[in-house]
Amino acid sequence: MNAQEHVSELIQKARAAQKIFEEYTQEQVDTAVRAIGKAVYDNAEMLARLAVDETGMGNYDDKVMKNKGKPKVTWQKLKGVKSRGVLRYIEESGLVEVAKPMGVIGAITPVTNPVMTPVHNAMIALKGGNAIILCSHPKGDASGKKTVAIMRDALKAIGAPEDLIQVVEESTVETSGLIMQLADACISTGGPGMVKAAYSSGKPAFGVGPGNVQVLIDRDADINDAVAKIIRGRTYDNGVLCTCEQSAFMPKEKEADVIAAFKAQGAYYADDAETVDKFRKAVFTDGAITKSLVGAKPYIIAKAAGLDISEDTKVIVLRIEKTGKDELLAKEKLLPVLSVYVYDSWEEGVAKAAANIESEGTGHSCVIHSFTKEHIEYAATRIKVSRFSINQIGSNSLGGTLTNGLNPTATLGCGTWGNNSLSENLWFHHLINVSRIAYEIPNAPNYTDEEIWG
Repeated sequence: MNAQEHVSELIQKARAAQKIFEEYTQEQVDTAVRAIGKAVYDNAEMLARLAVDETGMGNYDDKVMKNKGKPKVTWQKLKGVKSRGVLRYIEESGLVEVAKPMGVIGAITPVTNPVMTPVHNAMIALKGGNAIILCSHPKGDASGKKTVAIMRDALKAIGAPEDLIQVVEESTVETSGLIMQLADACISTGGPGMVKAAYSSGKPAFGVGPGNVQVLIDRDADINDAVAKIIRGRTYDNGVLCTCEQSAFMPKEKEADVIAAFKAQGAYYADDAETVDKFRKAVFTDGAITKSLVGAKPYIIAKAAGLDISEDTKVIVLRIEKTGKDELLAKEKLLPVLSVYVYDSWEEGVAKAAANIESEGTGHSCVIHSFTKEHIEYAATRIKVSRFSINQIGSNSLGGTLTNGLNPTATLGCGTWGNNSLSENLWFHHLINVSRIAYEIPNAPNYTDEEIWG
């Protein structure tokens, strides 16, 4: 069977399953969503081990946390939410909103999240009454297929059509392209080439832009708390997430205290030009991230730079001066290396962070450690990103948690800044069509031209 025949068969099966699922009640839909999320949650350890062994990226403990945390928070925020039939009555406007499924969703999975991304996309797709076909990254193929098998078993156990969730047999550029073309909408969570392909497929697409999370530390920040959170975020799953902290900016007079806190909490710190340059050359090859070091531990990165550091080192912290296109270390680094800068005024710190963002990561995210509302809002009006996390761990909070209002997601839209169609976290409401019943508004005012234009 060639790729065209294989994908056509998957689409046919998905449409048949979705046709049945489309008649399910809200309660039945929610039962299916809960079943697949809980199944992955219950198998988090096994799937984490498989993902680490297969991809060679990240670390087991954090992948367990990720495989448990994302389905848990997704279900918590989905349960009890209306997604089928009449959504709401808007009395003052005379409108009634009615939800309809899109149909079949195609979804591309990145190698960095071969388990978490499929379960999240499947949960939000099914919540809207859709079927979904997943394309795993070739290096995460076994992990993706096992995740899908577990979810299909969960559907079978409750009597729901298993073909609501399918995965391509062999993920290639051709099969991924065909899925994008033949599905009703597609989600592309991966590199810029795959996202561009999704937007060129001729179908509605939800993609992501590159991350490069900048961190602003204000003068009133709790330094030890902020540093602990930055280290946790920068090292989560060995730094492979787009939501991981990348560069941090600290007030000049607090520099010694901040660096002391980093060292006390397990960081290796370097500020001399020669050592920093060794890391720069190791981390980047011909201007691009060194693939063999993606998701590597700090001591392995140091060895690549010709240095020996303790195997217990949590993160490598490098003091740099230049921003934006003039500095490779100002870019996204998919490994536990953090760049740090100093600033004199808050305005200068914001400008430096903005320069890094505009060089790479426009539209994605920032983290701010501050208790000054004016400073937070000053940064938020000047840095072109879609989400700001305040006094939180970027890697955990930006994708949505139980402790903030961002929707939990595996696809963080970056708006037109990042060439994306949405500037928020992808959620189930993006995967439904909404019909609107419009009643005439009783006693609606009849405004004169003078009243309207005056």
